[in-house]
Amino acid sequence: MNGIFIIAHAPLATALRQCVLHVFPDNAASVVALDVQPDMPPEETLEQARIMLHQLGSSQALVLVDVFGATPCNVAQKLVDGVNTKLITGVNLPMLLRTVSYRNESLDALVARALVGATQGVMQVAITAPQNQPRRDHDQDQHEHQQ
Repeated sequence: MNGIFIIAHAPLATALRQCVLHVFPDNAASVVALDVQPDMPPEETLEQARIMLHQLGSSQALVLVDVFGATPCNVAQKLVDGVNTKLITGVNLPMLLRTVSYRNESLDALVARALVGATQGVMQVAITAPQNQPRRDHDQDQHEHQQ
């Protein structure tokens, strides 16, 4: 079973983990989070990440970070080996929920699931009229507020 390791700018990693545990409360041991503090040197963050990855206790893990090129990603790049640990940037909640749902699959399949979850979770939602109230086509003001 794959472990999930979230590394992000504080307090995002912990917040994402809490959201996941709200939906999947039985997965606390398999999802860990490291909040990167603004005043912590990258070397210390890397050492803390190594300890947490070891404590995760999974033979394979997916590491999810918030922004490519930022400290969490730079630390994670030194942490993962590309075989037993893989890295994805741009973590969002749909991605994370998908990874927890499918963490029993192979690591490569989990990466694919995570990417699909991330992209399918981002969409524009059409604004519709409230139920039983058809939109009036003759209105000039397209920015009317509804209560």
